[in-house]
Amino acid sequence: MGALALAAVALAALVPSAARAEGPELISNGTFTNGHAPWWGTPNLTLDSSGGQLCADVPGGTVNPWDVIIGYDGVPLQAGESYDFGFHALGAPSTVARALIQLPVAPYTQYLSAAPELTPDGDDFAYAFTSPVDLPNAQVAFQLGGKAEPWRFCLDDVTLTGGAEPPVYEPDTGPRVRVNQVGYLPGGPKNATLVTEATTPLPYTVVDAQGRVVHRGTTLPRGLDASSGQNVHSIDFGSLRRPATGLTLVADGETSRPFDIDAKIYQRLALDALRFYYPQRSGIEITGDLRPGYARPAGHVGTAPNTGDTTVPCQPGVCDYTLDVSGGWYDAGDHGKYVVNGGISVHQLMSEYERGLGRRLDLTIPESGDHVPDILDEARWEQEFLLSMRVPDGEPLAGMAHHKIHDRAWTGLPLLPHLDSQPRELHPPSTAATLNLAATAAQAARVFKPFDKAFAAENLAAARAAWTAALANPAMYADPNDGTGGGTYSDPDVTDEFYWAAAELYLTTGEKAYRDFVLASPHHTGDIWRDRGFDWGNTAQLGRLDLAMLPSRLPGRDTVRRSVLTGADEYLAVAGAHPYGMPYAPDGNAYDWGSNHQVVNNLVVLATAAEISGRSKYRDAVVQGMDYILGRNALNISYVTGYGDVAAENQHSRWYADQLDPALPNPPPGTLAGGPNSGLQDPVAQRLLTGCAPQFCYIDDIESWSTNELTVNWNAPLAWVAGWIAARGGC
Repeated sequence: MGALALAAVALAALVPSAARAEGPELISNGTFTNGHAPWWGTPNLTLDSSGGQLCADVPGGTVNPWDVIIGYDGVPLQAGESYDFGFHALGAPSTVARALIQLPVAPYTQYLSAAPELTPDGDDFAYAFTSPVDLPNAQVAFQLGGKAEPWRFCLDDVTLTGGAEPPVYEPDTGPRVRVNQVGYLPGGPKNATLVTEATTPLPYTVVDAQGRVVHRGTTLPRGLDASSGQNVHSIDFGSLRRPATGLTLVADGETSRPFDIDAKIYQRLALDALRFYYPQRSGIEITGDLRPGYARPAGHVGTAPNTGDTTVPCQPGVCDYTLDVSGGWYDAGDHGKYVVNGGISVHQLMSEYERGLGRRLDLTIPESGDHVPDILDEARWEQEFLLSMRVPDGEPLAGMAHHKIHDRAWTGLPLLPHLDSQPRELHPPSTAATLNLAATAAQAARVFKPFDKAFAAENLAAARAAWTAALANPAMYADPNDGTGGGTYSDPDVTDEFYWAAAELYLTTGEKAYRDFVLASPHHTGDIWRDRGFDWGNTAQLGRLDLAMLPSRLPGRDTVRRSVLTGADEYLAVAGAHPYGMPYAPDGNAYDWGSNHQVVNNLVVLATAAEISGRSKYRDAVVQGMDYILGRNALNISYVTGYGDVAAENQHSRWYADQLDPALPNPPPGTLAGGPNSGLQDPVAQRLLTGCAPQFCYIDDIESWSTNELTVNWNAPLAWVAGWIAARGGC
């Protein structure tokens, strides 16, 4: 049975049988005793109910799950009402299908989405959901397509009734002792969190793989943690320094998941977090010799069924030209490419290089073995895409950058890039995108000059032109309603992007005009250290960090460096007060979309402070902050695929979609999940997590795009911090 089915069945067992009166049956002829009307199938199916169940031979060779559907229309739903949905189904040979209750027209909003694992013997499946809308004509749909080989599907005993007990999702959080499931540095901090009702100190032990006690101590009660709703104790076993594998921590009758003490634990993560980018590439074949298990044809190169990115037109009324915007990275779990999200991502990869991190890593990419460090080769793949998004010379907005390029309409999951049949469109230029281009191109002019002077010169010219164009068009904002087929990435305040771009141009050229703009910007002296961390929409921190670390003749540079220490001290205080030791406590404990990457970006600030000051307190805070990402959290899960005993693996993606199609892989090792998000913008999160304490606003489900997406700008700081710890965290 699928994970959601198991969860639903398990939850149903917790519901008192007399909790509510069962509502009327909303499915007529769900037993198929009188034929199969009003059930319908797509034209590529022949429905057969002669045997008392509804069966069909599903054709192979279809692309999308929705290419083959058996459906039932006209189901009335009431907002706030909870429903039980059940059916018996079989698949021969075994396969995974999709069972949906949804809006019957675009955008096909799903109120229940499940992925039942079908077997030839058949199974009963049961789900519960609460409708967020009043809808007289919801659709029940079984999506059966997207399989290479033909198979047989049979359905029976379909039931949908109201009056259900509202489903309550109870995640399996495992042992109440929460540790970094990957491990700890011998000379670094070692902290854990115990969830317990006890209010007085408790004894704990650390046990080795042979069952011997290697350390003893006493917990520190911390009281109620507002971010998790738990009563917790802190455990500090930093005095344990001897390297070991398979250690566990025992407290209050609970044994933690295993962990190691090893000086090299971050070296593999530093590599994997960067290797994430190659299979995110657009416009190039991903080969199995470089990424076993992740091979796929090149996406969006104009090979049917997709129209490709080589001659992309604008949205109607935006422009009368086309651009070749092939290449770059797919931004997230869809096929869109965005300049503002690509900008911060490629900047952080180039920044990692400029800080002396990742320079010697072999990323196993097509360019490996040339005279350029692999990290810069990977960054160049994206930077060339950013350059391609420029408005051509001779056009009224020449020098500006188009904000984004993506499908005209949303597509479903799973869908490999080369099978995407949607038309592609350029969206209007924006000041934010143009300034991202100016900043990254100015930086690229610095870092690529020793390796490719022509490419460096091209970038510097593009940076200057983009800066001039942005000054001439300082308020061209992305439309916040332009979200069909891709994200909006709208930003009504670009003063921070102006500051970042001016800083990068000054650091590259040393010219007075850029220096004066930096010094006059309110972001140069203001408190830019948001409790939520920096991100694609808040980029002043990128300029401040580079001005602090890179050599220049900027007046008052010592003050800039001290301001980084001030910001780091703020995060240090937050981490010290937090029972889970992380430098993230947003106002009202309202966790952001992508909270994990904001945690890690705050660690970038702390690491920079460690470099400026040489003080171990900042270094220790960086190392401890990664504990949260790797398992020391309320859910007791590592948010990085492939790291830890229990780790996220079903991040939202159209091609890393093993949860929906076992023929497809999970995301590659080293992929960061977005993490807890109090906003709960997707139907799965709304159905299962409403009312969650902040740290519990997460589910490892491929359909939960608001809590479990992967993106290029989330992996960039993960790679930066893992690389920093691997290189400098132990000294």
